[in-house]
Amino acid sequence: MCYNSDMADPKGFLKLRQRADFEVRDVSRVDDFNDVNVEKNAREFINMITPQASRCMDCGVPFCHFSCPLGNVIPEFNEYVYRGKWRDAFDRLSNTNNFPEFTGRVCPAPCEAGCVLGSIDPAVTIENIERVISDVAFNREYVKPNPPEVVTEKRIAIVGSGPAGLAAAQQLTRVGHTVVVYEKSDKPGGLLRYGIPNFKLEKVLIDRRLKQLKAEGVRFRCGVEVGVDLSFKELQQKFDAVILATGTGIANDVRVEGRELQGIYFAMDFLPQATRSAVDGAPLEIDANGKRVLIVGGGDTGSDCLGTSIRQGAEFVTTLQVLPKSPQVRNASEFYGAQPWPTYPQVYKESSSVKEGFMTGKSEILYETTVTSLIGDDAGNVKQAVLSQVEFKDGKFTPITGTERVIDVDLVLISVGFRGPETVRLAQEFDVELTSRNTIKRDAEFRSNVDKFFVAGDAGRGQSLVVWAIAEGRSVAAAVDKFLMGETELPAPIKPDETALKA
Repeated sequence: MCYNSDMADPKGFLKLRQRADFEVRDVSRVDDFNDVNVEKNAREFINMITPQASRCMDCGVPFCHFSCPLGNVIPEFNEYVYRGKWRDAFDRLSNTNNFPEFTGRVCPAPCEAGCVLGSIDPAVTIENIERVISDVAFNREYVKPNPPEVVTEKRIAIVGSGPAGLAAAQQLTRVGHTVVVYEKSDKPGGLLRYGIPNFKLEKVLIDRRLKQLKAEGVRFRCGVEVGVDLSFKELQQKFDAVILATGTGIANDVRVEGRELQGIYFAMDFLPQATRSAVDGAPLEIDANGKRVLIVGGGDTGSDCLGTSIRQGAEFVTTLQVLPKSPQVRNASEFYGAQPWPTYPQVYKESSSVKEGFMTGKSEILYETTVTSLIGDDAGNVKQAVLSQVEFKDGKFTPITGTERVIDVDLVLISVGFRGPETVRLAQEFDVELTSRNTIKRDAEFRSNVDKFFVAGDAGRGQSLVVWAIAEGRSVAAAVDKFLMGETELPAPIKPDETALKA
């Protein structure tokens, strides 16, 4: 038998059949907002993940590439990891991913869904390998500023400092343009800083990456809300190009009787202030301590609300999920509803927060259930919620008569997705075109109908993943560079006409 000589270990996937997942801290982790994973030194992480890299089969057709929006060259950095070539592994990974320390922690790993080995055995733990590569790189000081050799006269404004805005800023700065990032919050990071709890993504990771961006020349203007403190027309006049990377700030609501009661908040009102309190000591405006919490929506954001509520000392948390519970494994056999490899399967994944709820006995998840009304006390505070089971009928979820139940609640958190970016002030200044999904319409080069204005990230594609935001940021950077210079050498991991086709 003849093996590929470039393969780290031709029989690695046969010798080691299991994944290498990080060890999480015991239930006492709910007493703080630190990383849920057990802290280890660099050598322990290296010893854990190196054998896992040998499981990579260096496939002739690497479907992990197809599944990753960034096009990470996964077999190559796996080989470098197995051979102990950590600088090479980091160089290979950072060629396609600006921020592997983020995706290595909060990405749902669509690459692993496409892993060929995953069709018969547990997939290679690609996400964990990314994380260790980036952490080793920072520990060994491989991560250094990469300022441009030649500076152009072009100036670019980026509105929003989330993953899309940061990726675009770094790419454009490195080719010599002057980039100014405007952020309405007090610190850069957007969703990464205030939308994701510290126990999933510690903010020191953002700060250490920002040092690199600032040293490369990226300029940040925080506490500036474009459209209020500075008009969009001023940006158009002062800059050669403007990138809108504002995310999707308008949350979907639940329209039920009692919605006007006190004690009902959107998830993205609850989570940012909780993070500011946990990290910076800011006073809490919404506190779950001692309260019976109802979370409407069982996605990632709902899970973050659950973990945060438990850490704040909630008495009990009920999470409502309108969908049925997902299967434990992908279903590849049935024609209707099949999820064959290498598509991304909708299978049940128990988040760390869900596990914490079960471990502490402080939570429950109700599937195929919705809230039909909210009941308050004489002071106008929410005190009860009427729940009902649902069925999918005539294209929508409909409450089933006779299945109602009433639970006591003191705090309701709404986490049912987002309906688009905030565009009211932009529309007051320009006749901007929107899509049927209320996102900002862009053409095949990420350009809106407003002169000089480009759109990237959730503002253009709708609510999506951090990995997609980084891919969009890199791609819009290439489009802007070409617009300004006539040509570009910047990579564009996604084709502009595909950005609205995948979620």
